[in-house]
Amino acid sequence: MEQNRQDIHPDVKSIVLSEADIEGIVTRMGAEVTRDYEGKNPLLIAVLRGAVVFMGDLMRHIDCQLGIDFMAVSSYGDGAKSSGVVRIVKDLDTKIEGRDVLIVEDILDSGLTLSYLMKNLSSRNPKSLEVAAFLVKDVAGQNPAVKPRYVGAHVPDEFIVGYGLDFAERYRNLPYIGILKPEIYGK
Repeated sequence: MEQNRQDIHPDVKSIVLSEADIEGIVTRMGAEVTRDYEGKNPLLIAVLRGAVVFMGDLMRHIDCQLGIDFMAVSSYGDGAKSSGVVRIVKDLDTKIEGRDVLIVEDILDSGLTLSYLMKNLSSRNPKSLEVAAFLVKDVAGQNPAVKPRYVGAHVPDEFIVGYGLDFAERYRNLPYIGILKPEIYGK
């Protein structure tokens, strides 16, 4: 179902991906993961909190045995820019040694936080370690520090909200991906 103009939140400038677009992306990614992990038992790790919506949908489109766990890594706080300091707020409950691990990420921009997380998880000796990023932000002149194995869609270098993505804990429940108006986040 396409979004019409009156369905757009007043703080959102425009819709980048509709609910139908998101469903198509998640279905495609689920099929790719199913193909690549056939006969295996991957552990999907959602990076909280933004990726929880995506992981919930993605795992329902994966047709193989799998496990799930969660990590919370902080580098933003309540602001629009990264603080530059990465810290693990919630660690895994599952041992990953010898497991095929797939990090499920909501959005990848610089990739610095994800790079830190991958180094941390690599030190725990997983059998394999890959990334499924729902969105990759196209930042001019910048290549992300991490190259995801699975990419849902590319989005412009704007402040993206909806479908789990937030600004100061708002807008996560929007059913689409939209661009937040600059006056909302103080740009």
